[in-house]
Amino acid sequence: MPEPLGPDSLMWRYFGDWRGLLLALWAGSMQNMHPQLGAGVEEHSEFFDERWERLYRSLYPIGGVVYDGPRAAETAKLVRGFHNGIKGVDKHGRPYHALNPETFFWAHATFLVMPILINERFGTPLSEAEKAQVYAEGVQWYRLYGMSMRPVPEDWPSFQRYWDHMCREVLEVNQATLDVRDIARIRKPPLLRWLPDPLWRLLRPPTVRMMLWLTTGCYDPPVREKLGLRWTRRDELLLRAGGRAFGLLWKLVPFRFRYHPRARAAWHRAQGRRSADAPLVETPPRNYPPLHKRDDPKHYFPADVS
Repeated sequence: MPEPLGPDSLMWRYFGDWRGLLLALWAGSMQNMHPQLGAGVEEHSEFFDERWERLYRSLYPIGGVVYDGPRAAETAKLVRGFHNGIKGVDKHGRPYHALNPETFFWAHATFLVMPILINERFGTPLSEAEKAQVYAEGVQWYRLYGMSMRPVPEDWPSFQRYWDHMCREVLEVNQATLDVRDIARIRKPPLLRWLPDPLWRLLRPPTVRMMLWLTTGCYDPPVREKLGLRWTRRDELLLRAGGRAFGLLWKLVPFRFRYHPRARAAWHRAQGRRSADAPLVETPPRNYPPLHKRDDPKHYFPADVS
């Protein structure tokens, strides 16, 4: 049985960090640019009907594979199971399956890169040794899924070559990518539920522009080129300065508020503030899928909820 990650890992330190939400649009679009993954989203996903709910509830099982300790393998089995029925033939006649090892690893690769990108863009960049450690921990995490290790590069330099090849030669602009980037009419984030709707309508356009700008800054240059996005030296300098300032301010946030609930509970178990066998923290009811979708095996829904 693969060894789960623990509190001594960089993945624990950074993956459940709330700064990762700033990369949500980046991760979603990068995943959807994979031809097979994009086809699966176009034909099987209802993500765009409930963007915020789907995003927030997905953080629990995906983060659980990192943070659930001895129970992480069971969480990984659950996550893998969500993908069993996502298969078909795309509009170009290409067969696809979400559990194709190359496809599944690409989705994982975007998550694996997030701790590096969080620090690169919204904190203090990691050293090459730390990046290599994050990669090794990401592979350790991936083993928990029980997937073929065939597409997994052997080390950090090999992964960098793999990533560059994917960005240049494999990723494509498809409808799923365009749809996930279309946030012009996105609803209020859950944290802003208290905000009056008329005020959100005023704040939404600049917020959308900011999120798209941040996402553009996080793309690799070949991906920007494929999407037809412009990124100037001035943009780069602004993002570097703003990101460093944000990273300094983030250090002032109390430790317990920096992490997603699943990650925070894991830290509390590791620190002895919570029983080691305490029930895992599950998504709150506000993030549940609609009633008619709760029996759909593609959706995460807490098993102990009637």
